[in-house]
Amino acid sequence: MNKTIFTIRIFFFGICILGSWLITLTSPDIDTGKSLFFGSCLGALVILIDIYLKGFSLRGLSALTFGLAIGALIAWIISSSPLFAPLESEPEFAQNLLLVQMILFVVMMYLGAVIALRGKDEFNLVIPYMKFVPLDVQTPLALIDTSALIDGRIVPLCRSGFFGHAVVIPKFVIEELQVIADSDDVHRKARGRRGIESLNQLRANKEIDLRVESSEVDSEDKVDAKLIFLARSLKAKILTTDFNLARLAQFEGISWLNLNDLADSLNPEVHIGLSISLELIKSGKEPDQAVGYLRDGSMVVVNDGKRLIGERVQAEVISIVPTSGGRMIFAKIN
Repeated sequence: MNKTIFTIRIFFFGICILGSWLITLTSPDIDTGKSLFFGSCLGALVILIDIYLKGFSLRGLSALTFGLAIGALIAWIISSSPLFAPLESEPEFAQNLLLVQMILFVVMMYLGAVIALRGKDEFNLVIPYMKFVPLDVQTPLALIDTSALIDGRIVPLCRSGFFGHAVVIPKFVIEELQVIADSDDVHRKARGRRGIESLNQLRANKEIDLRVESSEVDSEDKVDAKLIFLARSLKAKILTTDFNLARLAQFEGISWLNLNDLADSLNPEVHIGLSISLELIKSGKEPDQAVGYLRDGSMVVVNDGKRLIGERVQAEVISIVPTSGGRMIFAKIN
């Protein structure tokens, strides 16, 4: 990409010099040296402006255009209003009327452009989904936070095909993951790398509608505040495992999806006679018993299972005993 832009810049600079030389051929009165100098300066100036505008996004360009248009419209309305009618009848002011109108246009367009650029993150609230990328507004959006990426369960959830949302990952969330992955703390670094691995797996799956949102939200805000603002702007839900963020979203009136709640809802309702599959990992208190665990952490005591320790077995629930720590399930080998 950089080589392509560099080539285009060289080509444009050459066109400017060639154009200035062709002007001297059509107009012999123009000095060749001065014309070439002017052409090269013009080309260099345009290229410098291009370099200075590096990183200026299409979102910013759309906001700038909108601000200039609104400023010009306001200036035209004011200049066409009866406010200037008395000036037109006065000879001493009539000759300066054009200058006043030009100043009015410049000032209003400048103010419109500055205000639009400062509020470009709210721009899609004024004109919904004003973006230069194909965006199906009917597709529900799920804004993913750092905790959901670190958790990792978002990857198999998206692969399963049951998740009917487009996955939106803000750029500041990716930056936060990179900061965590570069931490000196070993555990924090491992969590950050696990989140980046989840992100890479999501990107590698072509069947997942993954979108990276590069909105420039106020850098002074905390990540949670940025997520709330962006979710409101995009009319998206927030997918998280962070309880505090979920509560904050609920307070702000934003829908949220909690992976922990989803996992709990998918746990089977254990009842007598249910056939369950589990791995036996250790001996029980009684001579022939073995112990295994369900996904939700419930302990299952399997009668006559000691000989099958280390294997995955199919067992039938025969009783459920409530305890202070939860519940204890007794089963027998099918």
